[in-house]
Amino acid sequence: MPERADAARNRVKILEAAEELFTARGAADVTMEDIARAAGVGRGTLYRRYPDRAAIAVALLDEHERRLQESLLRGDPPLGPGAPPAQRLAAFYEAMVELLERHAPLVLGTEVGHSRFTTGAYGFWRTHVKVLASGAPDPDVLADVLLAPLAPELYLHQRARGVTPERITASLRQLAGLLQLGEGSVEGG
Repeated sequence: MPERADAARNRVKILEAAEELFTARGAADVTMEDIARAAGVGRGTLYRRYPDRAAIAVALLDEHERRLQESLLRGDPPLGPGAPPAQRLAAFYEAMVELLERHAPLVLGTEVGHSRFTTGAYGFWRTHVKVLASGAPDPDVLADVLLAPLAPELYLHQRARGVTPERITASLRQLAGLLQLGEGSVEGG
């Protein structure tokens, strides 16, 4: 059943308000009351859709991940189809660093430890990278290896050490450039 227009407007208002509050104060310092007030909706409206802050964080992250997934499937190259696999991987890394920079605490809240590997988003990212690596020996193993640098714990650890998103992106681009994904081999050099 399609979402009612008023429900869709409320969902957008709630997610926008939550994102602003989470960004300004951190998710742990935002209450459901704060979100309802900032969104201009009643608490009942908020709780009917989202039972807690974690559910809002997952929904908010889901919106951002869906946009990225759409770009991977139908966007312009090099992120979308039409570029060589190594260039697409580099563009994917750059997009993921942007996502992590903006939403790492949300990602961390939904992808902790082993649960990271069971989320729908990780499955999508893994399939995407595995397809990009299909010309390499054992792309099934390589896909997880190539996604490992995007673990939210690692990203936050690097940022806490003062490593900039630009440095992280540059290193990941270099890693993607070392791989001859479309050539059927992986070379270091």
